[in-house]
Parts: sequence; C-alpha cells; structure tokens
Amino acid sequence: MKRLKVAIIEPSLIVAEGIEAVVRRLADYDVVLNVRTVAEYHLRRCADVDVAFVALSHAHEELGAVQKIGIQTSLTEPDVVRGVSTIVSLYSTEEEIVKALGEGVDTPTTTNFSDSHELSERERDVLVLVAKGYTNKEIASELFISPHTVISHRKNIVHKTGIRSVAGLTVYAVLNKLIDSEQL
Repeated sequence: MKRLKVAIIEPSLIVAEGIEAVVRRLADYDVVLNVRTVAEYHLRRCADVDVAFVALSHAHEELGAVQKIGIQTSLTEPDVVRGVSTIVSLYSTEEEIVKALGEGVDTPTTTNFSDSHELSERERDVLVLVAKGYTNKEIASELFISPHTVISHRKNIVHKTGIRSVAGLTVYAVLNKLIDSEQL
C-alpha cells in the first residue's frame, strides 16, 4: 500500500509537533510538511499531499484537492468547520487521530457538514439533557425514545456543531441559551 503524504498547517508549534509525533509513529503515513500558515504551505509545498491537518482558523483557505482535517484548539463557531473532512482536538487520543486520518482520506471535503447547522427541536432537547449530565439511557427514558434514537440525535448534534466533547456541547448549550448555567 502507498504511504500517504500528510501536511500540518498549525500556528502553534507545540500542537503541530504533537500531531507530527503521532503521525510519524503510523506505518501508512509520512509527514512531508509542517508549517505555521497556508501561505507558507503554498511556498514550501514540495510534494503532493494527500491529507492536511489544518488549524480551524485556516480551514476556509484553499489547498486544492487536499482533504483537510481540522485542528480544534478552542471553542469554534459551527460555520468555521465547513470545508474540513473531520476534526481533531487537543484532547483527541492517538486512536481518534488515526480514525480522523482515515476519514480525511476517504471523505470528500464538501459532504461532511450539513448546509443547515440549525438543530431540530428534538436535537435541542437531547443537547439540554446531555449538558445536564444525563446518560443516553436516561435521555431515552426522559424523552420516551429508544437509546438508539438518542445516539442518532447525538451524532447529528456533533455533525451540525462540530463539537464532540460533552463539556464543549455544554458550553454550546449555554452560549446558545438552550440552558441556563444555573441548571447545570
């Protein structure tokens, strides 16, 4: 199997070096470029790149046909994550990074996020209960739906918001006035 070429475009040297260290341990990938800006990427691009880890602040910038994996280092508005195949964060495990690489190579950039980022009423109900610390089973019982339906709603919430962690979803719910911080 051909080794896939990876670029890293991240202003934070610490974050970029951490991702590079993880990717270098993988047998199927080569890091061919590690730069701080998209402009530097275009200047120094020495080889065809299959997939690029990109800071979300640069996710909207053009990289040609290269698939992008967003690097989330802080809470991010949902519109910022458009144009990336998937997202890794500061808290992603090595397994999650490997999974993101696979998704980044296999998923077309334009199809990952829905054009409508608005949550349905039921998704908002699920999000509020997630923010309150309910388990999937407890949410199902509270809303009179199956646990599988809860899981589907949670996947849709992550898909629409680009936020994977419960803490991030809780902050999202508070910032969007779906829940009062005193209810937590």
